Amino acid sequence: MQLVPTQEEVVKLLRKTGALRDGFFEYPNGLFSNQYLQVALAMISYQAQKTLSVGLSRLVRSDTEIRAVIPELSIVTPATGGLPVAYGVCEALRARRVYWAERDNDDEPLQFRQFHTLEPGEKVLLVDDILRSGRKLTELKRLVESQGGGVVGLAVVVYQPNPHCASFGSLPFFYLAKLDSLYCEDKDSCAIVTPGVPPVKVRH
Repeated sequence: MQLVPTQEEVVKLLRKTGALRDGFFEYPNGLFSNQYLQVALAMISYQAQKTLSVGLSRLVRSDTEIRAVIPELSIVTPATGGLPVAYGVCEALRARRVYWAERDNDDEPLQFRQFHTLEPGEKVLLVDDILRSGRKLTELKRLVESQGGGVVGLAVVVYQPNPHCASFGSLPFFYLAKLDSLYCEDKDSCAIVTPGVPPVKVRH
């Protein structure tokens, strides 16, 4: 495997670890898909975690502007799925530190852990395991900016955009693999449906 694994190598690793599955799945947002990805299943393996995190860090380091600020760069991630990636990327880059945000309840906004406070002007790389809708990372970006931080880039292991995926404009965006999964909103007219086979409901 190369220093930065190829798309094919990443997909193979995800399938081998059971993180990427084919079938008929129903997501909590009401969308149906032919693929389900849970990067956390790959992160159970230390070697897989290292391969993915180091590979992602090398993509980030290839950006000259971000590379110049690495000694003062902080990683911000949503808990809990992004934490293994964030710490792996931070270690590989030798960045400054890791913050994470979470919700006390599903209907409450993301907030940093108690006593986690960004410094004014702190440079931040947003990191997560997957980008599907971008809703959580959009909220995280707003949270960072509301505390005076500056987001310099966005990095995820896998980009698996659904039809409602947010745009981050000109923000540098790094990912190891892109999955062009099929999505549909109506189960009865969905091309990926197997008659008589109900969808597998997934939590996220």
